[in-house]
Amino acid sequence: MPRFSPVVLPVLLAGALAACSSTNEDKTAGWSPDKIYAEARDEMNSNAYDKAVPLLEKLEGRAAGTPLAQQAQLEKAYAQYKGGEKAQAVATLDRFMKLHPASPAYDYALYLKGLVNFNDDLGLFSWLSRQDLSERDQKAAKDSFEAFRELITRFPESRYAPDARQRMTYIVNSLAQYEVHVARYYFERGAYVAAVSRAQNAIAEYKDVPATEEALYILVRSYDALGMEQLRDDARRVLLASYPQTPLLDKGFRPKGDPWWKLW
Repeated sequence: MPRFSPVVLPVLLAGALAACSSTNEDKTAGWSPDKIYAEARDEMNSNAYDKAVPLLEKLEGRAAGTPLAQQAQLEKAYAQYKGGEKAQAVATLDRFMKLHPASPAYDYALYLKGLVNFNDDLGLFSWLSRQDLSERDQKAAKDSFEAFRELITRFPESRYAPDARQRMTYIVNSLAQYEVHVARYYFERGAYVAAVSRAQNAIAEYKDVPATEEALYILVRSYDALGMEQLRDDARRVLLASYPQTPLLDKGFRPKGDPWWKLW
C-alpha cells in the first residue's frame, strides 16, 4: 500500500474534494428559464436526448406554474421516448395529464402516449425485418389503442385525430392477425381443437379485418382434420361467400411474413 508524506496527503484530499465539488456543480444555476429551454432544444436537435432530459427537469422546476413548465414536461416525455426510455415517457405523460387536465395540449399528450406504445410494439416499419406486431407482445398495442381511442373520443377535431384513427385500424388488424398466428401455430402442430378456438375468436372479436380470410381457412382445414364434415362445409361456404377470389383453398397458407397491411 503506498505511503504519502504529511504534506502530500492534504494536497490529495483537497484535490479530491475539489473534483467532487466540480462534479456536482449545477451549470444552470445562473441561467434563465428561456436559456435552459434553448439549451434543451439544442440537445434534442442534436439527438442528445439523455442530455436534454435533465435540462427539461430543471426547467420544469424553475418555471413551475407557467405554461413553460407544462411545455417542459411534454418535451421531456418526447425526449424520453426518442431516447428509448419508453416507460419513463409514459409515466411523465400520465403525470402531465393528472396535473393539467384542462391543458390545451392534452390531446397531444394522449397522442404521444399512444405513439410511445405504438412505436414500441407495433413496429411501423417492421416489414424490413419481415415481422409485424401480430408476432410480438400485445399489451403495448392495446395500451396504444386505448390512448388513441380516448384522443379521438374527447378531441375528434384534434390535428392528431386523423393519424390516430389510422393507427387504430392498424392495431385492430394486428391484434386479429395475432389470433390467426396462434391458430395457425396450433393447426400446424395437430392441435386442431385449439386451432378452431383461436380462429373462431379472431372472427368473433374483430370484424371486417384482413385476418378473417385466413381464420376461416383454418376452420375449414381444422374441421376437415377432425372429421367434422358439416362444419367444414359450412366454414368453406362462408369463406367463399366472403372472399370469392381467395387463393387459400387452392394454394394453401400464405408464406409467413407476407405483409397483410399497407403503410398509410
